[in-house]
Amino acid sequence: MSGFGRFARENGLTLAFGTGFLLTLAGQAVAGHAELNTILTAESLHPLSFADYLFTSDFMVDVTENWQSEFLQFFLYIVGTVWLLQRGSPESKSLDKAGTESDEEQKVGAWATPDSPKSASAGGLRQALYSRSLGIVMCLIFVLSWLAQSVTGRVAFNEEQLRDLQEPVEWPAYVASAEFWNRTLQNWQSELLAVASMAILAVYLRQRGSPESKPVGAAHTSTGIEG
Repeated sequence: MSGFGRFARENGLTLAFGTGFLLTLAGQAVAGHAELNTILTAESLHPLSFADYLFTSDFMVDVTENWQSEFLQFFLYIVGTVWLLQRGSPESKSLDKAGTESDEEQKVGAWATPDSPKSASAGGLRQALYSRSLGIVMCLIFVLSWLAQSVTGRVAFNEEQLRDLQEPVEWPAYVASAEFWNRTLQNWQSELLAVASMAILAVYLRQRGSPESKPVGAAHTSTGIEG
């Protein structure tokens, strides 16, 4: 197998979903550009070029609004599944393993193996941060995306206000507005529903060969095992 073929096989999940992300982002940009120009034309305003549209608040707020809700989902799921359990779900740890588990189970400190990350065998703050690095990074991306959404959303909102000959609002007022939280909570509730559905449906339903499912013949009560 060639070097590229091996790379593609070993990184197929990231490559496939990364490519899908870029294609759908491009499709969103094309559709959003057409929609905005339809609105501008109807209001007797000058339409935007595609390049100009990519830097508008209309496009950026739609992108960041989706990003922050997705990363919130992953952050809550990653951190929540440390302590929260679901009997019979492959999305849950075994019922006797709630919590951060022992150093031996996590292979840190004296129990680190030769191929463990160096931060796992280190002590103190370095190990503590690395032990929580996935949740920290997901939380940081969520917060930054949320802030970006609030900033770009305010700009887009004020553009509409000015077109309607109304006063623009400051950032604190926009973040406290019903418009902002209506957009935000629409995304949050859908993400939380998706996680809850996956956790409980995987108790009773199967997808042969998927690590997100239990083996087809596993009992409904089997918890924390993957196919």
